[in-house]
Amino acid sequence: MKRAWIWLLAAWGIALVATLGALFIGEVMGMTPCLLCWYQRIFMFPLAIILCIAAFSEDRRGAIYALPLALGGATIAGYHTALVANWVPKWWVPCGSGPSCSEQSLEIFYGIQIPWLSLIAFIAIALLLCFYLRKTRS
Repeated sequence: MKRAWIWLLAAWGIALVATLGALFIGEVMGMTPCLLCWYQRIFMFPLAIILCIAAFSEDRRGAIYALPLALGGATIAGYHTALVANWVPKWWVPCGSGPSCSEQSLEIFYGIQIPWLSLIAFIAIALLLCFYLRKTRS
């Protein structure tokens, strides 16, 4: 049981880095997020709080509550990634006024775009939570 805690702590670490990164991009760099980025934030920000509480109280229920958030965020991030990669028709773009969801201008790590990082973060969190829940099955 004590070794399973590391999976939960790693999931919280990823959620914390993703949350701080999103806040840095929006508040420090001054980039306004698109509509799909806002939806991804709606899923990621509570994950950082729920997983922090779950990790430090060693509460299995926190992982159970966090898993649907991670899967929902991965779904939106997957759609956003497909939109940026032009795998989805342009008329499916949910954005109206404001920043474009399909034309991302910020790239990190030599061409990796923010929706791709978000998708990787959500999938990693979901996998870590599945590992944790499997190890702590009672």
